[in-house]
Amino acid sequence: MNGEVDDPFPVEDCLFEETFSNDSVYNICGQELRIKQVFGANLGVAAPVWEAAIQLSNYLVEQSVELKGRRVIELGAGTGFLGIFAARLGAVVTLTDLPIALPPLQANVSANMPPGGWTSAPSVLPLSWGTDHLTFSSDWDLVLGADLIYLPETFLLLVETLVHLCHSGTVVFFCSKMRTEHKTEEFYEEYLPTRFRVELVQRDELQNINIYKATLRT
Repeated sequence: MNGEVDDPFPVEDCLFEETFSNDSVYNICGQELRIKQVFGANLGVAAPVWEAAIQLSNYLVEQSVELKGRRVIELGAGTGFLGIFAARLGAVVTLTDLPIALPPLQANVSANMPPGGWTSAPSVLPLSWGTDHLTFSSDWDLVLGADLIYLPETFLLLVETLVHLCHSGTVVFFCSKMRTEHKTEEFYEEYLPTRFRVELVQRDELQNINIYKATLRT
């Protein structure tokens, strides 16, 4: 032996890079979405396209939920998959997330402009629940969210934000993987019903994913 030891983590494997990305193409309901998923740089759950976003996108089309011309805000948009899909179908969309998630989110919006241009280009804005929600209007037609329910300490902040964003005619559609360790079911059964009428509208037993529809209690 010459005393040299092979490096168990070769540099070319990118194991120690701060970030790495994955470009994916999704064909859904006649729309082709090109989504870059940027992992690392503290993006956490904002990095990937979650199955919940895909399922909710399909649900909106399958249930003929009117999107064209509707004012839509997505909370915790992450990659923007869900909101970009709604915008491609003619919705007037505002995508929101924490400030750190906005640059890759804006890049995905730019990468998915339809061939004929946007009817209304999606806006990308920072929104920290319970902190700066008052800077947003309260006249949204739809509030969307996919896999938002992770931290119990944010549950009251999310409900507070939703109450501000919604009026009597606003419909909320949330889709979540029902993770016991994150008390997801508790949010939908105990927290959200304090201010909203909540209905389970779709259940995927195989993937343990639920879609909920909620409207403000008046």
